[in-house]
Amino acid sequence: MSQLIPVILAGGKGERFWPLSRKHRPKQFLSLDGSGKSLLQTTADRLSQLAGGSANVWVITSAQLADGVKQQLPQLNNEHILAEPEGRDTAPAVAWATLEIARHYGEDAVVGFFPADHWIADQQAFQQTIEAATQLAATEAAIVTLGIAPDYPSTGYGYIEQGEPAGTFNNLPIYRVARFTEKPDRETAEKFLATGKFSWNGGMFIFRAGVVLAELNTYAADIINPLQQQGIDAYSKLPKISIDYALMEKTQLAYVLPTAFDWDDLGDWNALERLHKGEAANVELATHVGKDTQGAILYTSDQDEVIVTIGLEDVVVVRDGGVTLIVKKDRTQEIKQVLKTLQADSRFSQFL
Repeated sequence: MSQLIPVILAGGKGERFWPLSRKHRPKQFLSLDGSGKSLLQTTADRLSQLAGGSANVWVITSAQLADGVKQQLPQLNNEHILAEPEGRDTAPAVAWATLEIARHYGEDAVVGFFPADHWIADQQAFQQTIEAATQLAATEAAIVTLGIAPDYPSTGYGYIEQGEPAGTFNNLPIYRVARFTEKPDRETAEKFLATGKFSWNGGMFIFRAGVVLAELNTYAADIINPLQQQGIDAYSKLPKISIDYALMEKTQLAYVLPTAFDWDDLGDWNALERLHKGEAANVELATHVGKDTQGAILYTSDQDEVIVTIGLEDVVVVRDGGVTLIVKKDRTQEIKQVLKTLQADSRFSQFL
């Protein structure tokens, strides 16, 4: 089988995990699953097994996080840690990393892009899935995306509709993509699930470097041409756009491989409830004394501190570095809005 060159997308801020996630300690640097390893380290371990060792693993991150990535992943070749001078969303990141890999390995190299903050339970099923996608990408002009099996009608994910069957690889069926749909309303999401033909868009892609470079030249020349001509010096002038909008929704080479492993994108504090399932009334990652409290998620980074609650239900309470966050579980998406208020006031700069 062709060798996979995995690239970890590790430039995100993870603001919805504030106050634990900060500028120089974003979500991917945190350990949230109780393993003692950060999400970035767990992702690198998972992908090293597919890449024949850490020597072929790459990371693309922001310039301000590059030193942290090197500390977290000392086994990686420093030349394989690409530091963006500024974040321009995933399309420039994918384009630049693909150019670098093509320069190192040639345009026939099979490249995979994987977010740093995903939780995946079954390594064996994940490996089988990636091997199937790699087989297709190595033999066809294909951009393979992994479709996450939806277990509820989410309005927070994009959806991928399966089109015509494209064959079976490593005993797994792969389909042409009929269409991508951005985050739908609840009624539309319910209709999608009823058809059995839709997956969540997990933001993972596998393809040959030359295939995507050619497609970028066709559909996103304003990104790929400046990078080819000026390299990293062009970065600040590139459009800020996701790879979904820039390429995946336009290309005719998109395929989807429905997955069969448990997955979570750990989007906000509510993810801890999914990770730490149990019969207890609350998720307690803290020393907690509670009275008439249920459905709460409690976290403190200092185990010498105590969180005391009385009469609370369905709340998140987080204590870290001089900040206490208390928020209803159904309003955690609003943390990013509060951060904008804090960012506008210099008194709070130490807490960001």
